[in-house]
Amino acid sequence: MLTPAQFPGVLADDYPAACAELGLAPADEGYGLVFGQDGAGARWTVAISDTALVACALAAWDCGLEYDLSPDDRYVVAALPGWPLPVAVAAPGVPDPHDPSEEEGGMPALSPPDTETWGPAQRRLGADEIALQWRVWREQLGDDAAPDTDPDTEAETDAAPAKSPGGLHKGVRRALDACEEYVRTPPPAGRIRSAPAGEGVRTLRVDGPDWSMVARTDDIAFVLLDEEPGEVLPVGRGSALPGLLEALDKLAVRPD
Repeated sequence: MLTPAQFPGVLADDYPAACAELGLAPADEGYGLVFGQDGAGARWTVAISDTALVACALAAWDCGLEYDLSPDDRYVVAALPGWPLPVAVAAPGVPDPHDPSEEEGGMPALSPPDTETWGPAQRRLGADEIALQWRVWREQLGDDAAPDTDPDTEAETDAAPAKSPGGLHKGVRRALDACEEYVRTPPPAGRIRSAPAGEGVRTLRVDGPDWSMVARTDDIAFVLLDEEPGEVLPVGRGSALPGLLEALDKLAVRPD
């Protein structure tokens, strides 16, 4: 899916930027992305306007059901050479996946971002994983182990070793300040996304140029920074975080 509420975070911090990575206009309804091969085995990414078709296929496959994903030509917006994401499967009965030549594709082939070294793509992937495995990460932290957003907090944790005098890592403080600015000046679509996480609870994914945040509206937040490779920095609720999360959730785009 490539929509304001649901797009491959590895590509960019927001929906318009993710579309730009693929040379697509940021349509309000978004796109479905279909990764396939031609008869020679060359990789192609087909962007279609029929987002419901891709959403239904994903839902069926998640349940272990078969689903025939055959886009109608009427809905094909673009056929792009290469795959922008890593795909671990290959089409049966054709040669191994390979990129078409630039002459065949009319442009350099798309390829997945390098995630072997820490950077924006790896940071966003890490935040996506925390959102999917929230319970696991939350249980590792335990209770009362995260510094609060309140300026007078002095708490320390092993997960966030470099704190400012106020108790928060200076990069985390910068991310929270950016979130507060989002409330005053809404950012591009997709920088704030909200997904259901139980009755009355939402999971928030918020991104900025060099940081990502994952939070539950009834709990704490985790922040990842470009400047801290592999570190997951927790933020306690205190008195400030609940109101900030509520305000962000009101601005967030939500999946249909």
